[in-house]
Amino acid sequence: MRFDLDRLPTDPVLLQKMLREMAEVMELERAELGTAKQTVKAQSLTIEKLEHRLARLLRVQFGRSSEKVDIAQLRLMFEEVDAPEPANDDAPAVSNAKPTRKAGTRAPIPTHIPRQTTQHLPEPCGCGGNETVICEDVTEVLDYVPACFRVLRHVRPRVACRSCDTIRQEPAIDLPLPKVMASSALLAHLVVSRFVDHQPWHRQSVILRRQGVEIDRDVMGRWSRKLAWLMAPLGERLLAHILEAPKIHGDETPVTLLQGSDGSHTAYFWVYLRDSRSSGDMSPPAVAFRFTTGRGGKHPAAHLAGYRGYLQADGYAGYNALYHDPKTKAPRGVIEVGCWAHARRKFTDILEKNPSPVAAEVVVRISELFAIERDIKGAPPDERRRVRQQLARPRLAALRPWLEAQMQGCLRTAPWRRHVAIRLTAGRRWFAIVTMACSRSATTWSKMPCAGLLWGAATGCSSGPQRAEMPRRCFIRSPKHAA
Repeated sequence: MRFDLDRLPTDPVLLQKMLREMAEVMELERAELGTAKQTVKAQSLTIEKLEHRLARLLRVQFGRSSEKVDIAQLRLMFEEVDAPEPANDDAPAVSNAKPTRKAGTRAPIPTHIPRQTTQHLPEPCGCGGNETVICEDVTEVLDYVPACFRVLRHVRPRVACRSCDTIRQEPAIDLPLPKVMASSALLAHLVVSRFVDHQPWHRQSVILRRQGVEIDRDVMGRWSRKLAWLMAPLGERLLAHILEAPKIHGDETPVTLLQGSDGSHTAYFWVYLRDSRSSGDMSPPAVAFRFTTGRGGKHPAAHLAGYRGYLQADGYAGYNALYHDPKTKAPRGVIEVGCWAHARRKFTDILEKNPSPVAAEVVVRISELFAIERDIKGAPPDERRRVRQQLARPRLAALRPWLEAQMQGCLRTAPWRRHVAIRLTAGRRWFAIVTMACSRSATTWSKMPCAGLLWGAATGCSSGPQRAEMPRRCFIRSPKHAA
């Protein structure tokens, strides 16, 4: 509504009417403006969340697998952050020892490889005099002998005795799989190629066909199922050995299960690791894998039935029934130990999208903790506990109040706020990742060794255990439709 200020009416009643109309129009526009602002704010938050999710997915798919952060770069970005020297659990320890070989020189061929010597003698001298070898020049070339097949013929002659009219013969040999004409070496090669080197049955069948051996992938699949049944007692004994440890690591990852004409759905790999070498226990490590068609809490409860000790895993709610009774909330024999690598990951993801000073400070402080842990890796338990109490506990004691103070002075929409409230400052989570990590010398700060094993088993590559939460898909046929 527009008015000509030079030609306003002089009637007071008309002026009052004009003012009331202007007030109504302004109130209506003010309401529309407020609604538009709320809509823009909601859309901006949605866009920010989607951009953050997209950046994280792009980083998982195409970015570097390591979560190492350049602390010096953070110092340049945020001068108010008191950044220490670069200290990450992934970074190698600085050593003053000289390298074993000069840069640019070839590494020697390992000594355990057999040598086949061929001498190349020059032609005899034309003068006919005596010749003496004064020195030798040796050139070593790494060679490869292609694998070849052979047939093991087990001949059992029948021997007849003419004196007593008897016939004797040795009993048939025991084969790994009854009625399967394959030796244990061939079966082991096929299984290792499939589940360690991740060569599908079809690809192995093509490779064998080039050597004139026809073994269909359906046959390999049946052999593998029979071997799985044959070795099941060993797998159960291995898991029982792992559950005898006072501390184990646990993790899970999704895989795609093919079911023939029934389509496919998401199944899960579970891994349980026993490895205490970082705490000075040099007993051999052991790892067990389990496969389920679902992710419910009943699966880890069945796998870890009867276990008493420390379980280091991520914050997945399916493990909660192991720690506390679902009805009474009473603690059980399994004690939760958190993972600082998971706690740090959210902040590194935020730094990939937005230069947040709070996230940078958290990454720096967690890097300090990992630097302390790297220095005492492999030390005796008493030494590890003493160093943790002396160096790590003061930093952890200052971390929580600092985070709470930052939460009070920031917006509720800050990307790091929800992560801090759920994973770090919540009572049970804080106890899991702080109290247990500091007070127990056998525990570690991260479950990344377990995640790395699971990543390799699920995807067939060994790069980036940090990506184990969102791996590429691998395809596993169900026993009903295995090929």
